[in-house]
Amino acid sequence: MPQHPFSPIKPFKALRVHKTTEGPRASVQCVTRGDLTSAEVLVRVAYSGLNYKDALAVTGRAPILRSHPRVPGIDLSGVVEESRSAAFKPGDRVVATGEGLGEWLDGGFAEYAFVPAEALVPLPPELSLLEAMALGTAGFTAALALRRMLENGQNPHQGPVAVTGATGGVGSIALALLRRAGFTSAAITGKSQAAGYLHALGADEVIDRAHLEWDAKPLATAKWGGAVDNLGGETLAYLIRTCKPWGNIASIGLAQSPALATTVMPFILRGVSLLGIHSVQVPRALRLAIWQQLAGPWRVPWIERGVLREVIELEAIEAAAQVLVTGQATGRYVVRLAGTEA
Repeated sequence: MPQHPFSPIKPFKALRVHKTTEGPRASVQCVTRGDLTSAEVLVRVAYSGLNYKDALAVTGRAPILRSHPRVPGIDLSGVVEESRSAAFKPGDRVVATGEGLGEWLDGGFAEYAFVPAEALVPLPPELSLLEAMALGTAGFTAALALRRMLENGQNPHQGPVAVTGATGGVGSIALALLRRAGFTSAAITGKSQAAGYLHALGADEVIDRAHLEWDAKPLATAKWGGAVDNLGGETLAYLIRTCKPWGNIASIGLAQSPALATTVMPFILRGVSLLGIHSVQVPRALRLAIWQQLAGPWRVPWIERGVLREVIELEAIEAAAQVLVTGQATGRYVVRLAGTEA
């Protein structure tokens, strides 16, 4: 498609993180399109998700942003405003997760965003723009984990799938998707007061993390058919040595620790598989297939009321980010940008 200049638009609001002598600082500012990193498609953002990764960027607790100033927000839903790609036209409803948004590209915490065409997915008609971000990166990652487990032979008859970090975005949606796919699940959490929330999402059992039997033997009693792990560290090592033969463990996060102390024995004596889940750079065909799955057989019609903690404005992101990084949140925050559905 021939290149042409994007038409001017009025200045708009964005949350940007600047590097200062005291460290990264976030603030809501009025910006122009020239302040943003450029790409083929200009999207008027309707909603963005506040993910744990975004919270780390906003609070400056981890070097998520590759340069400054930068707009965080690793996912977004919205409507195409203008396009230099033949794949998209003005008015198309789209969703984007990962692919550098909110890291080396300006992301979703702005009323407009330039997004690479390769990163955009046409939003299936079954999903609203709000529903897309109630799922967001968390839902996409949970679905990617389940798909990879199924492709590697995971079967409901193997027994319950353990889900750690179960009250977070990925864990919460994983419980709902496992139920849709016919699996039983056990939510492992440090928030026993959230048991009602977890059962409502689909957990068949809620286990207080403090009550787990932390048998440190290389092979402990096999208990789990498989697992979706958000924590890493000691918890992931426990899941590996307690997984049943031929079970799959999807490794998604490192909220506890990036370290992993284990042996090869569960892998060579039980056939356990450890599957790494990388949701940032995903082959386009797989990205499209995951969203079709989320809009089709794995669609959870009540996901908004089930997982949404709160819909917030740009100005509330900093406070919500503090709640996330201190482990106090249950469910997902969604940030409203355009304020209207399309």
